[in-house]
Amino acid sequence: MRDGGVGSWPERRARRTPDRVAVVHGGRRVTYRELHERVLRLARVLRGRGVGRGDRVAYLGANHPAFLETLFATGTLGAVFVPLNVRLAAPELAYVLSDCGVAALVHAPPAAELDVPCRIPLGDYEELLAEAEPEAAVEAVSGEDPCMIMYTSGTTGRPKGAVLSHANVTWNSLNVLVDVDLAADEVTLVVAPLFHTAGLNMTCLPTLLKGGRVVLMDAFDPGRVLETIAAERVTYLFGVPTMYDALAAHPGWAGADLSSLRTLNCGGAPVPLRTIETYLARGLAFSQGYGMTEASPGVLYLPPDQAVARAGSAGVPHFFTDVRIALPDGRDAAPGEPGEVLVRGPNVMTGYWGGPPAAPDGWLRTGDVARADADGYAYIVDRIKDMYVSGGENVYPAEVEAVIATHPGVADCAVIGVPDPTWGETGLAIVVREPGADAGDLLDYLDGRLARYKIPRSVVWAGSIPRTASGKIVKPALRALHGAGRSRTAT
Repeated sequence: MRDGGVGSWPERRARRTPDRVAVVHGGRRVTYRELHERVLRLARVLRGRGVGRGDRVAYLGANHPAFLETLFATGTLGAVFVPLNVRLAAPELAYVLSDCGVAALVHAPPAAELDVPCRIPLGDYEELLAEAEPEAAVEAVSGEDPCMIMYTSGTTGRPKGAVLSHANVTWNSLNVLVDVDLAADEVTLVVAPLFHTAGLNMTCLPTLLKGGRVVLMDAFDPGRVLETIAAERVTYLFGVPTMYDALAAHPGWAGADLSSLRTLNCGGAPVPLRTIETYLARGLAFSQGYGMTEASPGVLYLPPDQAVARAGSAGVPHFFTDVRIALPDGRDAAPGEPGEVLVRGPNVMTGYWGGPPAAPDGWLRTGDVARADADGYAYIVDRIKDMYVSGGENVYPAEVEAVIATHPGVADCAVIGVPDPTWGETGLAIVVREPGADAGDLLDYLDGRLARYKIPRSVVWAGSIPRTASGKIVKPALRALHGAGRSRTAT
């Protein structure tokens, strides 16, 4: 087999476990043999539309088997897959398509306003595949060839396309197989968007590499998720903390059959202790982690047996990944000392599309600040650019947010630095109350739990906190609304 890339996975699985179910979606079940054939048919369609080696093929739509088939078919052609965020506005999508020069777009309607040389609407998809003859892979694809371009969320400026090679994606999947310990009989529920790196690379692709079953849901609905876990006997689930909280708050939670679940993985933000305790009461423990699109995305991993003892920690480096916590002068930080997280490993991207290599010295600078304990477990403090200085002291909002979240009347919160004539900057807490709760004593509550300079000077009550699909707080939106006069450099 000349194809050594991700595009060859369906064929390799089809020769080992042809009759095992690979993908479930909306009642439809696709075996590995059928997945392989459908990938080859789509490759024929794409080649017939002029797609060749190095061309970019984008997908726009909710979670669907066509997403995975487009990824694999693109890989067999030596082309590059570009998953598009369905939450982007038309001008934002147009920027991404133009930035990487997309040659073909597979999409759910509507997408008429997007200018691409070739489009394949999902409404025509099945008919096109039925008419096409399977095309045997003829391209020699290596691990160093680009597999996909995943665009960062762009919450601080124009999105940048992280170029992930076939080797990057494969090594990340191997990290997951080793550390999460996925099994061949894994049944993975993928409800997080596949266009985000965690939904695709931390759950879906490792499961398919191992030969398990992927159950795709096109949108998150707590009731449907609980029903699907029971009906499909789901063993592995990924979500962000707000998703897990929504499941536990659903009326069907108490009576839900969760007996099949073996692994609950969470990312995007640390899991609050109260959420951990809610799931422990059902006999379920979280594995947590820290990652970024540029690392395919796994960087740190905290196994379930450490979820309580190391609450708040993002864990230790994934098996094939190395991490340093570095001071501004390049020295390694001592235990307990904050520094920037640097990452090195075969899962780190080759670079940004149209830009220089990712890490000329081998270490990718993440822009995140962390502390490590004496055992090497890392605790993410905050983004460097989210830090503010109050009276000469560095304040990391994420640390303050974690303490505010322990108040029983707080449902969600965010902290930003705002100008202050005396202290330079002080903290402003934007807080969402629990329904019917009173959090008016919040600042008094923080006294004694945080150093005085870390306690926000003021509180704004809000109906919601803006977050990305991966659960991260959109700080620029909050600064624009509440932090007038603060100078920021877009990155």
